[in-house]
Amino acid sequence: MAEQEQRKIPLVPENLLKKRKTYQALKATQAKQALLQRKGKGLRFKQLEVKPHDLELPDKYPLAFVVRIERIDGMRLLVQIIARLHLKKIFSVETYVTWGFPNLKSVRELILKHGQSVVKNKIIPLTDNTVIEEHLGKVGVICSEDLIFEFAFPGKHFQEILLFLCLFHLSVARHATKNRVGFLKDMGTPGYRGECINQLIHQLN
Repeated sequence: MAEQEQRKIPLVPENLLKKRKTYQALKATQAKQALLQRKGKGLRFKQLEVKPHDLELPDKYPLAFVVRIERIDGMRLLVQIIARLHLKKIFSVETYVTWGFPNLKSVRELILKHGQSVVKNKIIPLTDNTVIEEHLGKVGVICSEDLIFEFAFPGKHFQEILLFLCLFHLSVARHATKNRVGFLKDMGTPGYRGECINQLIHQLN
């Protein structure tokens, strides 16, 4: 009987070994990221359950002003949608915005500088009181000062005035310095800042 030939272990090509090693490293990284995301969601929901006590809106502040201080390109899709819906759920995007209560002076400066409206499919600045009276005279607003006052102290016609005004962007320096997270250093951190929002409005207006 002939001797059995010694079995040879097949060799794996080096390029396949490298691909296998890269694939294993990728799977390990994905598993780690998935674990961190699950932990992050749990922590976020737990934080949302604790409502800050100092955020109860006092009666003397009828109007709140929200400023986005982080680029929307860096947000997740869900946050982008909320932002484009005029921030109806502010605490869902609080990590991207800062907000507080503007005074009459800040509202006046914003509207006088950025106030615009769409008239006959054209965006025009609100420099003519005739235009204001033509569109808002039915609610008792006939000039820019009426518009500013009604906007700063919202009443039953606030929605009509809000729809009359166009959205606008605040002025940010092109070469403004940013921190590691992406927030503008001169603008401070996101979140609630009360009446200090007026300083930021003056800075960006």
